[in-house]
Amino acid sequence: MAEGDFGRTRVLAPLPERMRPRNLDEYVGQKHLVGEGSVLRNMLQSGNLSSFILWGPPGVGKTTLARIVASTLDRSFYTLSAVSAGVKEVREVIDKARADRHSMFGVDKGSPILFIDEIHRFSKNQQDALLGAVEDGTVVLIGATTENPSFEVINPLLSRCQVFVLKSLEPADLQELLDRALREDEVLSQTDIRVEETDALFRFAGGDARKLLNILEILIDASPRPVIVSNQRVAQVLQENSARYDKGGEMHYDIISAFIKSVRGSDPNAAVYYLARMLDGGEDPLFIARRLCILASEDVGLANPNAMLLANACFQIVASIGMPEARIPLSETTIYLASSPKSNSAYLAVDAALSMAKQTQTASVPLYLRNAPTKLMEQLGYADGYKYAHDYPGHFTDLEFMPEGLEGTVFYQPQDNRHEANLKAYLSQCWPKYYGTLSKEKD
Repeated sequence: MAEGDFGRTRVLAPLPERMRPRNLDEYVGQKHLVGEGSVLRNMLQSGNLSSFILWGPPGVGKTTLARIVASTLDRSFYTLSAVSAGVKEVREVIDKARADRHSMFGVDKGSPILFIDEIHRFSKNQQDALLGAVEDGTVVLIGATTENPSFEVINPLLSRCQVFVLKSLEPADLQELLDRALREDEVLSQTDIRVEETDALFRFAGGDARKLLNILEILIDASPRPVIVSNQRVAQVLQENSARYDKGGEMHYDIISAFIKSVRGSDPNAAVYYLARMLDGGEDPLFIARRLCILASEDVGLANPNAMLLANACFQIVASIGMPEARIPLSETTIYLASSPKSNSAYLAVDAALSMAKQTQTASVPLYLRNAPTKLMEQLGYADGYKYAHDYPGHFTDLEFMPEGLEGTVFYQPQDNRHEANLKAYLSQCWPKYYGTLSKEKD
């Protein structure tokens, strides 16, 4: 929906909101984009605004920059979050923008700005729904993404947008931001704050302006007066307030780890709970779908080969429909994988083979396994002695396929589940000297 007053929010808003810049002169960092003579500043000064995508890490001012552009040019400003909006919402906001472009007197106010946060999470269908409106000037699109738009944004849309790369804030930028907050914020300027050291403060901020201000606010809330900003105090307060500080850090990875281990541990209830935690926290649904593909092959594996097919189908569906509908195939696949029998035999086999391959890179492939496309190769004995399996009973012939010195090496060991029991029975018939012996030892 259109946003109105672009002035400062009230004092009780979080510090990052209170300190949100209102114009390019207050904007910290990204001088290559907003400094004198820069491409974006020139665009604003000329009033000739075209669609663009802001690509950079979290907390470097992508959303703020979009709002400054809208405020400077006095354009209507609409926002969508790719995490929650679908094709329906995209079409609705385009219709509103089209109606809003002309005032009641028919005066063209210029194309409204449509800001899409995390545009890399939009499905192809959602991005396709934007194309016409961007192409005919109904809206000027400003997208924000932490992912490379070359991989995540469809080519027809990408070709209609410039891409501006934003960088993590340098220590000098963080210092400027800190000084300005202490000097100008209504709360901080009235608080006794003594800055003794900034190394830990800047290190934990990691080039993220929002995180710097969050840490500062946590420090002030948790400290007696005067507030001492020192390396030791910052580390101590963040350790005591880890849940509040995390915002996608360690706890973020803890949830992912719990999700993976719940699926591996065959607990569908815990798995779907942690899935919900990730979705509610704004995790990229394609990231979750990729994890499900890995789980299907690494942990379910040959105990239920259909798991990989379902996981791959889930990934394709999530990529096509996006959120919020993607939560349903993600839930279905999560429950299916958690409820499936488990085997990591394929995972163990390939790792064992990789370890052996590193040690035996010079091992020669037997001549009878090589192709002989030329007369010279035939004369050298290539393919000589090869036995075509389908010419033999049971479509099998006892031929040594390993290089010399690795004869009889066994990487794949079937595990105790119904599907691999069938595989083991077949292999025991083919290779009793390997799998017959393994079977007896296991029994």
